[in-house]
Amino acid sequence: MKKIVKNLVPAFYLIVIAFSAASCNKTQAAQPAAPGQPVDLTYAAEKSLPSVVYIKSVINSKVQTVEYSDPFEDFFSDPFGGFFGRGQGQGGNGTRKRQVQTPKRAAAGSGVIISADGYIVTNNHVVDGADELTVTLNENSKEYSARIIGADKTTDLALIKIDAKNLPAIVIANSDDVKVGEWVLAVGNPLGLNNTVTAGIVSAKARQMGEGVASMIQTDAAINQGNSGGALVNTRGELIGINAMIYSQTGSNIGYGFAIPTAIVNKAVEDFKKYGSVQRAMIGIKGSDVCAYVDNEKEKGNEVDLGTMEGIYIAEVVDDGAAQAAGLQKGDVITSLDGQKVKRFGELQGIIAQKRPGDKVSVTYLRNKKSHTATLTLKNEQGNTKVVKNADVDVLGIDVRPITDSQKKQLEINYGLEVLKVSGGKMKDAGVPKGFIIQTINDEPMKTFDDLQQVVKDAKDQMLVIKGLFPTGKRGGFVVYLQNE
Repeated sequence: MKKIVKNLVPAFYLIVIAFSAASCNKTQAAQPAAPGQPVDLTYAAEKSLPSVVYIKSVINSKVQTVEYSDPFEDFFSDPFGGFFGRGQGQGGNGTRKRQVQTPKRAAAGSGVIISADGYIVTNNHVVDGADELTVTLNENSKEYSARIIGADKTTDLALIKIDAKNLPAIVIANSDDVKVGEWVLAVGNPLGLNNTVTAGIVSAKARQMGEGVASMIQTDAAINQGNSGGALVNTRGELIGINAMIYSQTGSNIGYGFAIPTAIVNKAVEDFKKYGSVQRAMIGIKGSDVCAYVDNEKEKGNEVDLGTMEGIYIAEVVDDGAAQAAGLQKGDVITSLDGQKVKRFGELQGIIAQKRPGDKVSVTYLRNKKSHTATLTLKNEQGNTKVVKNADVDVLGIDVRPITDSQKKQLEINYGLEVLKVSGGKMKDAGVPKGFIIQTINDEPMKTFDDLQQVVKDAKDQMLVIKGLFPTGKRGGFVVYLQNE
């Protein structure tokens, strides 16, 4: 069997100049075609295009300390301690350190409006490391600064928010109802060509792609760099997945794209809003598809009869995991979860991805060809059932921005976040006024919005001790309680 090298490529596009969003497309009251009839995809395009946005991310230039090896260190030592540019400081294992200036970088991707009040779903790799996020609407080309509510590398999902109302939120469908062979559209901003629609079909479901995102929808609708975070929609213009990656040897579309199904997206969004991070449940096994295990054993000359060729073969039961606590063993074959038949590992991962630590699931499995049922209590990565709650910065009810150079000079300070608006929430309850400059929270310096977001997430006892200055220069402070007493 020939081995073909393939690369998973996030559909993400590095740019220097951002293209402006195209003009508004008005929705017409069309209806999807009946089964067996020619498909008119104009309705789906017109319904979904206004809900897909253009996202520009900027990573500012930074000074970083890097280690490097100097192969001539032993031959040409520098008696002036690096004065002539050979770096400063001796690290371990013959390495030295020096500071480098990273270039400013800009990148582009897509996002999908999921609520009229400004929540937008995109990929984690679109916003990862960004110092600035700008969202451009399709309908009127308006630009908004966005902030990150939550992001998760494993699912490759992120939730961001803009300060806007009455936005054209997309209708979200249940991805579990999607069928292989049905027509779909991929909507996004590929290769800088904003507001682009491509058509294809659902090629497969529950694809397991690498060690990260699992149970993905595969489509032959063209997906390219810049489509990341865009919408995969059905013929009714309803969201069924968030486009995430392509399968390619060249980095460009060759017919295979992958989207994260809405069943996983919905759960992640709820987690971001409620906890600040994805609550990941673990079943506590390692294994593979039964057919893959049997084929592998046959190649070794071993005949295996597990009583089925469908399901998940358990190769290892993790110590202190949910499966071990329920009595599952190596060699068992899982055939269903919560009454849903599982033929492949991707299907199992798709079900578990919708669960949280502490949830109970019913598992049907074969042992020595006999069927058994057990109830598992899913655990988190630390081996317990606790849900870790990180407060959402939205509970503060304020808008902030880093202070300007003139404010720094006038107030004789080096950093701070100016409160631009107090619209309710915990800050209003504590009496924090508009114009107040936040310098520290819980003794942590506040220089960027990310600093504020992080300190809220890390707040012990759900309390913030805020210190700063009023516009007059008078120093003051407030105590904010994130949860009701």
